[in-house]
Amino acid sequence: MNEIEKMLESLCPDGVEFRELGEVAIKISSGGTPKTSVNEYYGGDIPWLRTQEVNFGEIWDTEIKITEKGLRNSSAKWIPKNCVIVAMYGATVGRVGINKIPMTTNQACANLELDKDILNYRYVFYYLSHQYEYIKSLGTGSQTNINAQILKKVKIPIPPLEIQEKIVKVLDIFTELEATLEATLEATLEAELSARKQQYEYYRNKLLTFDSITDRGVRK
Repeated sequence: MNEIEKMLESLCPDGVEFRELGEVAIKISSGGTPKTSVNEYYGGDIPWLRTQEVNFGEIWDTEIKITEKGLRNSSAKWIPKNCVIVAMYGATVGRVGINKIPMTTNQACANLELDKDILNYRYVFYYLSHQYEYIKSLGTGSQTNINAQILKKVKIPIPPLEIQEKIVKVLDIFTELEATLEATLEATLEAELSARKQQYEYYRNKLLTFDSITDRGVRK
């Protein structure tokens, strides 16, 4: 039982309804890739997301931008901000993210536009993140790929919106604390490594620095 299920058990002792994502999403779509051999399709100002940039967090920008011409001549399409994005192919399959700006994506991203009257998008993000291993297990083929049809069948518990918001608030705090702790530990480790490096250099210089010796064997 993951954290969300534990919270649901305490907040909804009578249980909650489980429904398939395909039933509660306004749309589940994927994108496309403009031909990489056509230079005119790339280097524009349209954010274009690849699955290697989906990694259990918010997505505010993309490494690659495409042009209007690239958009028109491919299956790439705009999605609104605050979609829940699930990577479907290869090494990143099952990873989840949220786009915080409107953007386009490649065909390996499943983009979930959710009905805000039923689901808090951050609640869905957290739930699917906790289901990462399960979603990965649904994959087929040598790379364990999944597809939109598989995602549509994934069931999610749907408590009242106010309960979803409470869960999101708690998990947002945990996420922030975790990030702060990570940054603190990283800074502490970096300071410790720097101190050890200085210490090493000090003793190394001591060991490798010799007084010169006169012809008579007396140190100057």
